[in-house]
Amino acid sequence: MKSIWRETCEIEERKSLDENIETEVAVIGAGMTGILAAYYLQREGKDVVVLEAKKIGSGQTQNTTAKVTSQHGLIYHALFKKYGKEKAQQYALANETAIREYQNIITDLQIDCDFEYKNSYIYSKSRKELEAEAKAACLLGLPAALTKEELPLPFPVWGAVEFQNQAQFHPLKFLKAISEKVRVYENTEVERVEGNKIITKQGSVQAEKIIFACHFPFVNFPGMYFARIHQERSYVLALKDAAQVNGMYMGAEKGDYSFRNYGEYLLLGGMGHRTGKNAGSYEALRKAAEKWFPNNQEICHWSAQDCMTLDKIPYIGQYSKENPDWYVATGFQKWGMTTAMTAALIFRDLICGQEVFYKDVFSPSRFSLSNISALLKETGHSIKGLGKRVLFIPGKEAEDILPGQAGVVLYKGKKAGVYKDMEGKIYAVDIRCPHLGCQLEWNAAELSWDCPCHGSRFDYRGNLLNNPAQKNI
Repeated sequence: MKSIWRETCEIEERKSLDENIETEVAVIGAGMTGILAAYYLQREGKDVVVLEAKKIGSGQTQNTTAKVTSQHGLIYHALFKKYGKEKAQQYALANETAIREYQNIITDLQIDCDFEYKNSYIYSKSRKELEAEAKAACLLGLPAALTKEELPLPFPVWGAVEFQNQAQFHPLKFLKAISEKVRVYENTEVERVEGNKIITKQGSVQAEKIIFACHFPFVNFPGMYFARIHQERSYVLALKDAAQVNGMYMGAEKGDYSFRNYGEYLLLGGMGHRTGKNAGSYEALRKAAEKWFPNNQEICHWSAQDCMTLDKIPYIGQYSKENPDWYVATGFQKWGMTTAMTAALIFRDLICGQEVFYKDVFSPSRFSLSNISALLKETGHSIKGLGKRVLFIPGKEAEDILPGQAGVVLYKGKKAGVYKDMEGKIYAVDIRCPHLGCQLEWNAAELSWDCPCHGSRFDYRGNLLNNPAQKNI
């Protein structure tokens, strides 16, 4: 299950850490955020090391749809109303700056990564919502307009909010080029961080500053990001002989679809759901594709996982007041490419002692009384997941599971998650998530065990797929 990006680009392997070293800045995670942060800091003269548990770009970067845009759903009207014009402008400026910074790097390094400017659109059947968003975006100086022109979508909508001069590119071709400029250790999984020391199985890194660019922060205290973030999954098909839409399109509502082209292919996305809820599937997306583009050919398919914050704004900045030398970037809300650049620029300026105009809106320590209901909702999910593990008693045994299916059963006298392959072989795992103990749920679309509380995922053999968990089950 490779994305179109991984199918068309491989990045040269790097060696693992095999000694104890010292550096000025250590970055945990070699996705777009981590590599960009290291690139900018190194340009400022900092000694930087990047540690990656697997391969460069092997996390969420390879699973993006690679839109580089300041249009992040219908967000600006809500930002304006909740936080006021100043912070809404900070958010807008940060993301518009990110688009231009990608262009600057691509021009400076002469990177061939299929970068092209395209307009982006948020479509809806609701006129009122679109008008409010377009008005707010224009007041903030964004290149926005309300359009009711016929859109190249396979279904009717009222119209869309259009942002001009946004961009799309091939993320791994870009990442390959800039990662050659920084020092990266692959297959170097961080076990723990103690003060300014990062500990791995192969060696340690003593650093003056540490950046957590690992998607979901795995250090629970301080920070308590597990209580302020949940994760969602979505699915993508790369289709040949489908449609040319000449832009980037995303629906305003949950359950809507996204469209954008990469060369001759249409990238059709959708079927999003909270990790562990398992309401989406590739098959549902394929049915939509067959309905709209009956002659299409599926080239490849993949899924993405995104961290969602309480107020729909990423957490970028100091990890916590208790750890002034730690920095974090998480909660990118499905807009990872633009936000990765924003995070890298904030880290550069914070660590180099420069003024950051838009740091306040992204501050991880921000708090609003209006977020309490969302916080309580997240707490409820965790309590439910923990309660289910403790109170739910399986009514089936492994023998009751049919080939190709899975379930929580009694296996050898103990509660376990069991998957039975088509040949009848049983794969049993501990149903307890090693992160904070919630009961895992079966994801039939991807043959994985997923945590409904904080989004950790494991394959049917028990191997870790997504953090914040740090070990297999």
